[in-house]
Amino acid sequence: MRSGRCRFCDATLQDTVVDLGMSPLCESFLSAEQLDKVEAFYPLRVWVCRGCFLVQLSEYVRAEEIFTEYAYFSSYSSAWLKHAEEYVATIANRLTLGPRSFVVELASNDGYLLQYFVRNGIPCLGIEPAANVAKAARERGVDTLVRFFDRGLAEELRREGKMADLVLGNNVLAQVPDLNSFAAGVPLILKPAGTVTFEFPHLLRLFEGNQFDTIYHEHFSYFSLLSTEAILARHGLTVFDVEELWTHGGSLRIYARHSADGSRPATPRLEELRARESAAGYGHLETYTRFEDRVRETKRKLLEVLITAKRLGKQIAGYGAPGKGNTLLNYCGIRTDFIDFTVDRNPYKHGRFLPGTHIPIFPPSHLDQVRPDYIFILPWNLKDEIMAQLAHARDWGAKFIIPIPEATVL
Repeated sequence: MRSGRCRFCDATLQDTVVDLGMSPLCESFLSAEQLDKVEAFYPLRVWVCRGCFLVQLSEYVRAEEIFTEYAYFSSYSSAWLKHAEEYVATIANRLTLGPRSFVVELASNDGYLLQYFVRNGIPCLGIEPAANVAKAARERGVDTLVRFFDRGLAEELRREGKMADLVLGNNVLAQVPDLNSFAAGVPLILKPAGTVTFEFPHLLRLFEGNQFDTIYHEHFSYFSLLSTEAILARHGLTVFDVEELWTHGGSLRIYARHSADGSRPATPRLEELRARESAAGYGHLETYTRFEDRVRETKRKLLEVLITAKRLGKQIAGYGAPGKGNTLLNYCGIRTDFIDFTVDRNPYKHGRFLPGTHIPIFPPSHLDQVRPDYIFILPWNLKDEIMAQLAHARDWGAKFIIPIPEATVL
């Protein structure tokens, strides 16, 4: 991507969706020794392209610097594991996958999904750039290649005869700075009658749900169905079906095929979503540029809740240390003057501090020791799962703060 140019169509970027100020990389958790050192912050300004309506950030840090070692492990969410297991069962049945099939997952993380193909005897390969995360996948018995996926790697795999019946990628499109090289690689490793599925947060839900905290530097782009179809079509892939999912506050799972494969026409639910995006104005610039006013009002309301609680002498603790939480906290200026600590199930984060705000991270058991008055749920998209896990906190009178779509106390 050239500075100030669209990473897909190369048009000049002129229009701002929202400016979230300066923010650190959302997964750059700090050790105690790093707290007294210089910390890098980058502009978190979101653009929309007038040509293709792709919503995007400028690339301030190369993907290799972000994802070579990564703090996010998918397997620490039981809800996400269940979602992955259900997907594998459904897609294996839909495509009649078996021991003679081959599945490739792009950005396969810690093997959270491919492990279910392995258990069902379906050959598969994970491609994951973060060596520390790929190690966890291999320990689960998932064959994993530690590389970034692009056209070059796809050509290597094709020469080796590694052609897939199914190519899938969950929450990877947003993390790809060179969309054209990535998309161009997919059809190279897809069998002629093969299927592609991608899952990604739906831009329509981001706007409607005011989910501005899902914006961070590790996510270079944000997708509507409109922009996704345009990107895939340029590289010989046609979307023929779509599902709307609960994940990440509202996601899409798109199904695509080689454009030359005319055996699967567009489904009615794909046609319906196309019409809904069109009616909602996703082909018009003003739909994108009016988002910032809602974001600013949410910041004001959330700070009102926290200020009121602290003036009453209440103690507030966080739950979770997700990327989205770090965007929220840094944009709103919420540090240890509001939140004493947060907890997370991922041992990798224990003893570290949130980037920018320097809020300390403990294991979940720390909540039971301290018994705070309020628990601020940072991964609000998993609030039902988390509130069920912490139902006993009601016994000591704790209340829950849900920040998105606007500050709510439960």
